[in-house]
Amino acid sequence: MKSACFTAKIDLSLSEKLKADLLSQGFELLKPPYTVFSAKKTGISCTLYESGSLVVQGKDKDSFIEFYLEPELLQEFHFSHPQAHLDVSPHIGMDEAGKGDFFGPLCIAALFADSDGIRRLSSLGVCDSKRLSDETIRKLAEKLRATYPFTVIRLFPQKYNELYGKFKNLNRLMAWAHTAALAELVQKTGCKEAILDQFAEATLMERAIEQKKLSVNLQQRTKGEEDLVVAAASILARSAFLDGMDALSQDVGMTLPKGASAQVISAGKRLVAKNGREILEKTAKTHFKTMNDVTNPDH
Repeated sequence: MKSACFTAKIDLSLSEKLKADLLSQGFELLKPPYTVFSAKKTGISCTLYESGSLVVQGKDKDSFIEFYLEPELLQEFHFSHPQAHLDVSPHIGMDEAGKGDFFGPLCIAALFADSDGIRRLSSLGVCDSKRLSDETIRKLAEKLRATYPFTVIRLFPQKYNELYGKFKNLNRLMAWAHTAALAELVQKTGCKEAILDQFAEATLMERAIEQKKLSVNLQQRTKGEEDLVVAAASILARSAFLDGMDALSQDVGMTLPKGASAQVISAGKRLVAKNGREILEKTAKTHFKTMNDVTNPDH
């Protein structure tokens, strides 16, 4: 399953060649704001932004990328032959979901894949959960749970708020939870190699691992979801968050929205009006600034 749109970085010195090639292939060119140009023809659009990002979309994009863009311009074949570029060394990937959402649980996931398992992740269509619909996340998570060793720690608000009261800091709480998930999966699999989507200063996780006396080689990366195993963990975490939101919504008899927007504040006010302020201890992360907006009558 390939993504609906393809993005690549190109050197802007190649823009004239790209423009000439697209014109010769029958594309029509426009110049929307913030672009070098945008080119369209039936079944495909191709936009080059001033940042150097090239975005290709449309039902005919695959052959355009495989037979023109990769060999002629990019000189690499990550899209048409992704398996050739995978890091297939067995490792654990880790990520979380729900940390920016006022309502719902904080979910931490760790997943292990060996070399064959990593290749299988690619063929399943695994990628960063932020690029997938909720429905796709749930379907992929079901397949991942059936096939791969994993650990998910889901902290519903009541437990989360209690732990936050002890740690007094979200990153320290997350380091504790990630280390617990990692320790469990290291024990299950014997794997000592792990990659984490970095969420804080590297020393925070290093200290947590040391305190746990955990022997593991942990890489912390920003944009960690570019690693397929981390991306798979992000899907498990997001699926656990979605299921947790559904369960809480059912418990309180109203749909709890994601995020921390004006819509969330409005839903919080309705929830408090119906059930009293104490309901937030069971449904929300009470240290968020949103808490003040929900409970203060002047907001």
